[in-house]
Amino acid sequence: MKNLIKKVVPPQFIRLVQRCSRMIQQRSTPLLTRYMGDAESVLQCCISYNELGGYCVPLSSRHRPAAQKVLSGNIWEPETIEFMSLNCGDGDIVHAGTYFGDFIPELSRACSADAKVWAFEPNPENYRCASITMLINGLSNVVLTNAGLGSQRCSLPMMISDATGRSLGGVSRLIESVGKNNSDQCATVEIVRIDDVVPPGRKVSILQLDVEGFEQQALSGAIETIKRCKPILILENLPERDWLNEHIYHLGYHVVGKVHSNSILEYRRS
Repeated sequence: MKNLIKKVVPPQFIRLVQRCSRMIQQRSTPLLTRYMGDAESVLQCCISYNELGGYCVPLSSRHRPAAQKVLSGNIWEPETIEFMSLNCGDGDIVHAGTYFGDFIPELSRACSADAKVWAFEPNPENYRCASITMLINGLSNVVLTNAGLGSQRCSLPMMISDATGRSLGGVSRLIESVGKNNSDQCATVEIVRIDDVVPPGRKVSILQLDVEGFEQQALSGAIETIKRCKPILILENLPERDWLNEHIYHLGYHVVGKVHSNSILEYRRS
């Protein structure tokens, strides 16, 4: 068949098709050339774009679903981003974990003139990438903190890779202690309280937590902000029912829906 094509189709036309095919592939697939040196401090990343902005994606995460979406020019959790953008009003947004910053360009633009996005990312590599995402998009109203959220200020181990050494990317998670068999999979990260970071004079409209099962601890450190501002809560994982009853539902909050896999809780005045 190849020989028949060569006889029938002019060579210049074949070369043109091959050239166009290479151009299309280069436009749709980001260049994933790795640094092959021995300096561990070099950030291995790739710059990618979609309709919401530009992003610095860690190459170690290129197998993760969110990273694959953005690397292919698409949007991860577009409905969540849209819901937050449409409902932030004139208040601030608290956004954790930020990963490489795939939410922050659109959230930044959705904020009113004097509002801010308070973004938190404890994973060191993800934080570096999110910082570059901010620079790519020229975001001046985003306060990015290299820390996780909890009920008290401390340091905790974070699982950042699996047993094979593969990066966990956006599902990196905080753990209580490091065992002798998983020490190579962990990094020590700082933990802060929302009530300590977000000044009491700020109005918070949305508090969104994607913190891999650490939502209860993060909410515990934000109780004063929640009582004061009554923000919309967007939680990937709901804490235990008894805890919610005691600390959140009794304030007047109710689960009103879901967006992607996130539960939406809103304050309803009785």
